Amino acid sequence: MKKQPAEIVREYGPFPGVEQVAGVTYDGKQVWFASGDKLNALDPASGNTVRSIDVAAHAGTAFDGQHLFQIAEDRIQKIDPATGRVLGTIPAPAGGGDSGLAWAEGSLWVGHYRERKIHQVDPETGVVLRSIESNRFVTGVSWVDGELWHATWEGDESELRRIDPRTGEVLEALEMPAGTNISGLESDGADRFFCGGGGTGKVRAVRRPGRRARAA
Repeated sequence: MKKQPAEIVREYGPFPGVEQVAGVTYDGKQVWFASGDKLNALDPASGNTVRSIDVAAHAGTAFDGQHLFQIAEDRIQKIDPATGRVLGTIPAPAGGGDSGLAWAEGSLWVGHYRERKIHQVDPETGVVLRSIESNRFVTGVSWVDGELWHATWEGDESELRRIDPRTGEVLEALEMPAGTNISGLESDGADRFFCGGGGTGKVRAVRRPGRRARAA
């Protein structure tokens, strides 16, 4: 396994009225982050929040190209980002112990924090299609260019880990500075990961390995 320090290229926040950042996703223009009772849209160029949706938003967040998906306690909500309306819900696989959320290949991928697992879930029914074992607590989850990444948070330590989606083997790890924890995770599809900062109320951009960092 290749391990190296994470390169934080930009910090956003803290934001007014936001005490906790949970799930994070990216819609191609804006970073969406969950803050308990709202989903907030962040412009990554200016660093400003540009709108919010009043909806329960306790853990992972995902975007399928059209809809937002948001974990709220023991369920996953499907949300129209234009109107903020909840279009439907499915049960969350960990029944309230769920953490990260990502969309890839027509499925939702859900982190199960304390069980150290990532579940592939049918977005229509909530049925678990398969589970991937990790050896660390799982927070955020992200797929990018066929690579499966997840964040860890144990004690005062966090990492970004690329794992083999078949075996769960850790292929690469980025160590965050001590005390800099990761809640949600999403890639911008290019050279950055956006990482939720938990109780700091911040979102951080971390350089994706093998990609030259863009100017902040």
